[in-house]
Amino acid sequence: MAQRKRTPARSTKARKSKAQPREAPPRPRTVTPYLAVGEASRAIDWYERAFGAKVVTSTPGPGGKVMHAELKIGDSSVFLSDIFPGSDLKDPRESGPSVNMHFYSKQIDRVWKRAVEAGAKVTMPIDNQFWGERYGRVLDPFGHSWAMSYPAKMSAAEKKQKEQDAMASMSGGDGPESWSSNP
Repeated sequence: MAQRKRTPARSTKARKSKAQPREAPPRPRTVTPYLAVGEASRAIDWYERAFGAKVVTSTPGPGGKVMHAELKIGDSSVFLSDIFPGSDLKDPRESGPSVNMHFYSKQIDRVWKRAVEAGAKVTMPIDNQFWGERYGRVLDPFGHSWAMSYPAKMSAAEKKQKEQDAMASMSGGDGPESWSSNP
């Protein structure tokens, strides 16, 4: 009778090393924007429609306000809450934006169109820029500024022409040498 060759049993240690490691719960990135928003519930709805945001958490506060919410937009988190009495934060619809959020996406034209259709006000039309990105800016209905961009396929000649046009428009046609920090 022929004997079968026996293979040694795997040790527990070997089996454990093949197990998939458990992922740690997601953590915010080193810097995560926290938006002070008038009408945070409406803002959350808008960010879902315009940017495809997903609500990770939302903690209700007094009077139907939002104490804290975390939204996931692409691979990034954005925190936000309503502005509560006694806060030193101001509604950017009244004071103007103090920061520009930057949205970077391969489908930047689709994101742009969706945001504008959802009511964003165009502050700089999206276009291929001299630095080689398709770039534009909008103001959301809650007063926050959003820049949107993605690398554009442009020739060196196209970039050079865009740069000349931009510099001429910023300097009244005289070029960068006429720029001054004093009005």
